[in-house]
Parts: sequence; C-alpha cells; structure tokens
Amino acid sequence: MNSIEASTPNQAQIEGANFLNLLIVDDERAIREACREVAQSLGFNTSGADSAEHAYRVLEAQGADVVLLDLKLPGAGGLEALHQIKERKPDAVVIVVTGYGTVQSAVQAMKNGAYDYVTKPFSMDELKLLLERVAGHLKLKTENRMLREKIKSKQGFGSIVGRAPEMEKLYRIIAKAAHSSHPVLILGESGTGKEMVARSIHFSGPFRDKPFIPVDCGSLVPTLIESELFGYVKGAFTGAVQSKEGLLAIAEGGTVFLDEVGELPVDLQAKLLRAIQEKEIRPVGSTKRIVINVRILAATNRDLEQAVAQGTFRRDLYFRLNVLSLRIPPLRERRQDIPLLVGHFMERLSRSTGQERTISDDALKAMLAYDWPGNVRELENCLERACAFTTGPVIHLGDLPSPLHGVPGGISPVGIDGTAKIVPMAELEKLTILNTIAQLNGDKLLAARLLGIGKTTLYRKLKEYGSQE
Repeated sequence: MNSIEASTPNQAQIEGANFLNLLIVDDERAIREACREVAQSLGFNTSGADSAEHAYRVLEAQGADVVLLDLKLPGAGGLEALHQIKERKPDAVVIVVTGYGTVQSAVQAMKNGAYDYVTKPFSMDELKLLLERVAGHLKLKTENRMLREKIKSKQGFGSIVGRAPEMEKLYRIIAKAAHSSHPVLILGESGTGKEMVARSIHFSGPFRDKPFIPVDCGSLVPTLIESELFGYVKGAFTGAVQSKEGLLAIAEGGTVFLDEVGELPVDLQAKLLRAIQEKEIRPVGSTKRIVINVRILAATNRDLEQAVAQGTFRRDLYFRLNVLSLRIPPLRERRQDIPLLVGHFMERLSRSTGQERTISDDALKAMLAYDWPGNVRELENCLERACAFTTGPVIHLGDLPSPLHGVPGGISPVGIDGTAKIVPMAELEKLTILNTIAQLNGDKLLAARLLGIGKTTLYRKLKEYGSQE
C-alpha cells in the first residue's frame, strides 16, 4: 500500500475526541477497517499502514497521537518498529497487538515504552474501552502540561503551590508578615509546609539577604537546644573544649525559625521569652550578655492554647510569639489544589529521573478522595514511591499505596504468631483482585470498575496469576 489511508470524523465527534490522531498498523486490511470504525465512533482521526516502513512514512507526513501496532508485521519486527516509532514520535501512545501465545513479547514491548497491549482475537468492545482509556490519559497529560506551565508562571507565593481560597488568604497574611519585624506563630498539621511558609516570610521581606536558620525543637534534647540557641563558653560543661556562638547570635539581622516550639521544656521557654523581650542572650557558662537583633518565627502542630491551660507552655511566651499568627490549611480542606500539587511534584520527579510520567484518571480521583493525614509531605512521598516502583509511563491506581484504594474485606494476612505480616505490594495486589472477583461471583467487568482499573489490565493480571477466574 503506497497511499496514506485516512478518514476524518464529523465535527461533533472531533470535539469529543479533541482532534486525536490514531495510526492503525496492521497488514490485514479487514482488521484495519474494523479498528477504524471503532475509533471513528469515539471521534478519532484515523490513518492506516500495512507495514512498518509504511507507518514511518505516515508518521513523518502527519504524525500520530496514538499508534495501534501489530507486533507481527512483514519485514521489520514489532519490537524494532516500536523502537523506531518512539524514536520518531516520543510522545505517541503506542498500543501493541499480539497473538495469544506471544504475550511475553507484549510485556517486553511495554518495558520498551508501549502504553498497553491487546491480545488477538480481541472484541471491538475491548478495543473501544482501551481507546477510551487512552483518550482520557492524553487529556490528563495535556492538563498536566498546562498545569506545569501555570506553575512556572505563578505557583502561589514564593515556592508554595496552591490557589484555593484558603491559600489566597494565607498569601495575603504572609505578604503582610514579610514586611514586619514582629514574631510570627505558624500553626498547622504535620506535613502542611510550615517551614516553607517561614522561608517565604523571610525571603519575601527586606531581610532576605540575612541568615535564615531553622531549629527543630522536637528532635534535640533540652541541653542541646539551649547550647544551640544561646551558645556556650569554653569549659561550660564536659566536652566544651572551645566556645561556640549561639544561633540567635549567628542569625544577626536575620531570622531564626523555631520548628515545633511547643516541644520546648518549660525552663527553656522562660529563657527564650527573656531573649525575645530583652533582645539579649547569655551563653551557657558565661556571666556576660550578648545583644542580639534577630526575628523569631515559630511553628507548631500542637494546640498551644490547650498546652497553656495544661501548664505545659508558658502563657507569656505564647502571647509573645502570637503577635502575628497564621494557620496553614490541611490538604483535605483544599482538595482543589491536589491536581496542581501533583503536576508540580511530577514535573520535579521527571527532571530528577529523566523520565516523564503522568497520572491516570482513576489514580487522580483516588488522590482527590483521600484525606491525606500527612498532608503535602505525604502526597509528595506517595508520588515518589509510585514513580520508584512503576515501570510504565503512567501511574495507575494500583501503583499508589494501599490506603488510597483500600483493601477489600477478607484480606488480612497474618504470620504464624498471629501478628500482621508484611506482604509485598505485588502479592497484596493479587489478593485484592482475586478477592474482589470472588466477592462479585466472578463478575470481572464490575470488579475492574470497582478496583479502578481497565478490563484489559485486569485480564492481563489474571493471566500473570495463572488464574481461571
């Protein structure tokens, strides 16, 4: 075949398919025509090719968003054709078609960059579902790219990402706090980004060229916190072989950020209060006082008013730190920012790994529904883990940690001593799939929908498990 087979759907279909171009590469004309009919019903523009060389010419002439590639082609082998297609059009989504007895080659193709595979003989309904999923994937990929462009131009305030109304309010408070020298108390759950907010306050203000020194009050023993903040003189205690300047003095003209200030012992709270009020410190073991000029930003995930009532936090220090206060909303209160954050973290991960990945619709829906007790930090760790363990270009629901998609009842692996047993993710996934099908009396289509995976993926998994379900 020397001419380019092409057809264009009507205007209504085009609007629904967003002008996606599908190239069908198969040496059997009947199969090309059947696939073309299904694709056109979904709104794809379609082209056909009967060999690998023919496919290359089509790609050069008009490109393709999606390629349906038969792995058994005359001339060049299917895996070589896949390599050439991805080299010519790296962004093209390739679906490989393989015979029932050659599934292994399809698995190898996916490792080489194919999006998914379908096994001959396949039904038109199966192809339709697969193409619908690909269209959704490409739509999400486009949205992710648009989000990345927005992030580059305006991602929030400083390095903070978010555009929810709660975040806009936060940015206004940060902007005011940045141009003040008063202490600021930053409230928020673990993982919301309290240090990032503190850095934004410091580096957005007039003292941005001065030091910013964070101190984790919750991770140091009381004696170390005191010597870190106030410094010490030679011989002040065993091991003090030379004097050391305290962080409150080192940060002259800048900012000291006291993270988890609610963990400070009461006696140290009194010393900190005196330093803030009198603007001077006395190093451990010294009789001399040192004048300081430093701004204090403090953060905590504790309820300090309750701590004051319980006597574990000084009331006077609380009021001294709470001259200006701001609350960072937890992620569950600004769910609309989750796609933006996902795009931001995925872009950063793509730069660090050199491999671009996207999120499937089902995975993003799960992320939007999850409450994120660990907030933004948990979201970032979740994506890092998914990128580390998945081999394909798309992160699916099954690639996410189990709390995001739940485990059906009945799966509770235990060891011989009756305690919970650590189960590899692949085994847990297998148990989840098989248990779901069993609970649904063998209804695989319903199981796929409830599990948030495609039917093709489900059947592929069952083949891998050797299941007769």
